[in-house]
Amino acid sequence: MASSFSASWLRGDPRALEFLPDRFRHRTARAEAVAAAASRPLAPAIHDVLVARNARLAPSPARERNLELLARPGTTVVVTGQQVGLFLGPLFTVYKAASAIVAARALAEEAGRPCVPVFWLQTEDHDLPEIDHCFTPRSAGGLLRACLELPDAATSRVPVAHRRLGPGVTAALAALRAELGDSPHASEHLALLERAYRPDATLADAFAEVLSALFADEGLVFLDPRDPRLAPLAAPLHRRAIEEASAIAGKLAQRGQALSEAGFSEQVHIRPGSPLGFFSPDGIDGARYRIDPASIPGTWSLVGHPEGASVTTAELLSWLEREPLRFTTSALLRPILQDSWLPTAAYVGGPGEIAYFAQLAPLHAHVGLPMPLIVPRARFRVIDDRARRLLDTLGLSPDDAAAPRDELLARLAARDAGGGFEPPEAVEARLLGDFASELARLGERMAAIDPTFARAVTRTDKTVRRGISRLAARYGRAITQRDQVMVDRVDRLRAYLAPDGAPQERIHGLPYYACRLGSQAFTRLVLEACEPFSGNLKDLKP
Repeated sequence: MASSFSASWLRGDPRALEFLPDRFRHRTARAEAVAAAASRPLAPAIHDVLVARNARLAPSPARERNLELLARPGTTVVVTGQQVGLFLGPLFTVYKAASAIVAARALAEEAGRPCVPVFWLQTEDHDLPEIDHCFTPRSAGGLLRACLELPDAATSRVPVAHRRLGPGVTAALAALRAELGDSPHASEHLALLERAYRPDATLADAFAEVLSALFADEGLVFLDPRDPRLAPLAAPLHRRAIEEASAIAGKLAQRGQALSEAGFSEQVHIRPGSPLGFFSPDGIDGARYRIDPASIPGTWSLVGHPEGASVTTAELLSWLEREPLRFTTSALLRPILQDSWLPTAAYVGGPGEIAYFAQLAPLHAHVGLPMPLIVPRARFRVIDDRARRLLDTLGLSPDDAAAPRDELLARLAARDAGGGFEPPEAVEARLLGDFASELARLGERMAAIDPTFARAVTRTDKTVRRGISRLAARYGRAITQRDQVMVDRVDRLRAYLAPDGAPQERIHGLPYYACRLGSQAFTRLVLEACEPFSGNLKDLKP
């Protein structure tokens, strides 16, 4: 089984550092990255687009100052980004933005030159099921899933930049209000969401409006790659991706093989000879398709096209010249576009992004761009008053709540039974230990008499282990059923701290916490807790 690259990288595993050095930890390396970025000033054409895009947001003197700084040679940026999920999507969106702001401050102080935080609105993707919903913990346990209920969500291939929220957003907002309306700061936060998330608004505009309001005082700047004025500036990179597809894919495939040999898996699969981009044959707001080499030289298949359509290289390049907005980036091409447009000193990313940056060094080298610092985003677990009360009542730590549900319930049931019952894992270990030692002793005695006896021992061992495991699981379920009140408390606690066994920040959305604590208060809490170059999990205790 492949190791987690990001986990290995964060703990300083030499195997991971071979692919992605942890330069963010070292002040000298940070200074080098800032100097390299400062030598590549922002093009005036891109600056003009940024000014126009950010002018659509609520006024922010801090953002205006940062836009002015971006016009000056020597200013660098810290970039982060995220798909434009409903109501900002999971909590880590806020953590990413805060991490970029804090990292930009730290780099500016260290280097003595301006550094501006930039949020890349990932609007080129088309995966609506990933972003059309927002989860909120219910006070009675479980999760509320507020969703747009778009009828074509599962099949749409249109970049989300062109998708409007539609009438489903009204029902999603009503569901939030019904669940959270009695919270202390619900009126303020839900009013912010209702102003931004209107049926006629796009996912991107609503997302930017809310996130910019949260970080107005910090001057977070927003970039939308689907802005029509940016498309001609992306065209040269798309041309290279098409014309040099074979060479690029070959280098990335070698990198993937090296990662595999080191015990890691590719985060992004490389298709042999395929450009790292998508093409929309029916227009800029039409479905987009990955481009793969066809059997006829100079011809490309549009992967997933219902009619099995294909296009020639000449046709692709002609469209690129006439209507470059028909082309969109993949996960591996997007960072290259980012670093060709912006003086990127650092990129703040989550575990998945860290893993695909491990693949990217050959691509940065191929196009002649330095790779920026890769900085892990802040990771938080919010321990609010409800979670604290449940932890105290159950006698658990926050880390305990992350254990598998059945294991945690059985452990509590055994503990609360006054020592009358062992935890299931202890029962299983004791039964297996006694059995394994006796079986091994029997196998040793019989080896000289019957050489085939070892196979019977192996078969018996597997059969008995399965049986004991099933028996221990049944035992655990039985003692768990004894106290339904405890079960309910555990389920409520897990809904707060480890929903469905996943990190809280990857499931929960902002509305629950903002309605209980206040939008700005929660944002301040996150900013104050952020460490610019850490990546360690921290507990937030409002």
